[in-house]
Amino acid sequence: MTVSGTLTKNSYSADGSTSVFAYGFKIFAAADLEVIIRAATGAETTKTLTTDYSVSGVGADAGGSVTFDSAPASTETVVIRRKLTL
Repeated sequence: MTVSGTLTKNSYSADGSTSVFAYGFKIFAAADLEVIIRAATGAETTKTLTTDYSVSGVGADAGGSVTFDSAPASTETVVIRRKLTL
């Protein structure tokens, strides 16, 4: 298994209405992503796959997208991070 590229994280400022956020790196399984919501206070909450969001683009070199069941609030930051098991 080879992962090319050094990009391992995307961050976005939520707007309260957008529920789809792109990630720009290859993953081999949906569980290879860690999806975090960071509040304005800095507190972080790790979201749960299939409960809070779904993933598309698994196996694609260019990445794909994370779709939340409900849009994150405008005061929050969405962090999508590759987390591969070694």
